[in-house]
Amino acid sequence: MATIEQSYRYIPPRPPMWFNLAWVGGFGGLIGFLSAQGQAAKMLPYLAFGAVAFAAIAFVCVTFLKTRRFAGPFTGLVCLAFGWMTFGLSYGVMLMILGYILGRQAIWLSSGEYRLNQPPYATTGQVLWFYAFRTICGFVFLFLIAPILIVMPLSFNVEPYFSFTEGMLSFDPEAYSLRWYQDIFRNGMAAPDEPDGWWADMWNNAVWVRSVRNSFFIGICATILATGIGTLAAIGLSRAEMPYRRPIMALLISPMIVPLVIIASGMFFFFSDVGLANTYLGLIIAHAVLGTPYVIITVTATLVGFDQSLTRAAANMGASPVTAFYKIQMPLILPGMISGALFAFITSFDEVVVVLQLAKASQRTIPRQMFSGIKEQISPTILAVATILVILSIIMLTVVELLRRRSERLRGLSPG
Repeated sequence: MATIEQSYRYIPPRPPMWFNLAWVGGFGGLIGFLSAQGQAAKMLPYLAFGAVAFAAIAFVCVTFLKTRRFAGPFTGLVCLAFGWMTFGLSYGVMLMILGYILGRQAIWLSSGEYRLNQPPYATTGQVLWFYAFRTICGFVFLFLIAPILIVMPLSFNVEPYFSFTEGMLSFDPEAYSLRWYQDIFRNGMAAPDEPDGWWADMWNNAVWVRSVRNSFFIGICATILATGIGTLAAIGLSRAEMPYRRPIMALLISPMIVPLVIIASGMFFFFSDVGLANTYLGLIIAHAVLGTPYVIITVTATLVGFDQSLTRAAANMGASPVTAFYKIQMPLILPGMISGALFAFITSFDEVVVVLQLAKASQRTIPRQMFSGIKEQISPTILAVATILVILSIIMLTVVELLRRRSERLRGLSPG
């Protein structure tokens, strides 16, 4: 039996057929225009062919297929076959993805569903701006991640080039290789015919492996130090009786505002006087200084919803401040602490300016080694390392998001 909400659900009016064909044909014309690859003589014919072809496919989808379930795969297969026979497999795959999207878009437009997330009284201009704004944001996002989308497949190139070869564009399996990922562990390594010291030589001599070791060692130590200092500072600054809270907070988060070159130069002169320049301890302290503001901000945000009466109740029951912190406060703010620690680790793992000022050759981190590789020895190994760093960053940011949601559930800010 239908509920009252289902009975009175808003059903948008169906737009005329020309409206649907015009939009899909316009996107098809844009694809055809880009397919001309800047050749002036082909731009207008390709534009017209793309507009007419996609408008015809949209007419078939709306008139005969009528559902997204069939329209998307049908349009994708048609575009794949045409692109493969005309320009090659790589272009056919790209065209298949675009065709799948446009096929589903044709059904979405023809059914009037594009108005479901709009109020019934919204004008045509308001609806148009709603989707135009999101389209602009999508293009900006695509522009920002385009370098990542290019670097990742290039890291599997069998040739020592920073460009796509014909074999890669035609999806030839022989054009792809893991040689640059293997080169991370082979660079600077002893000859393979020395089995006795193979692992020792690889760990101690490989340039990239040494950089990985330095990055993780410095990053983990700096993260532990920054998390401890930042958590204690956030707890102190969250208390109402804390004097001069605003100036102290501004001072502690200043490393996020002051240009990194100035911070690195100042640390270099100071650490040179106290004997910490060109040492691991100096690098750890410098990276901890850069990561502490992120811990302070995330833990402070977590403490906003913390009930201070819990710690007062623990004190009334005889618990010491340390016991109350570990038993009551820390479990509730732990997601914020871990999020801040991950941000601090990412900051240390990605930092290069301070390492340029304070580190010697044997203390190079991964970003420092990549910087040197670009200047001294250009190799696609840099692309392989960059891909690994991107994957590691995505994993860490995913963990941060999961911890943020868990923190909101623990504080009752979102449903469980």
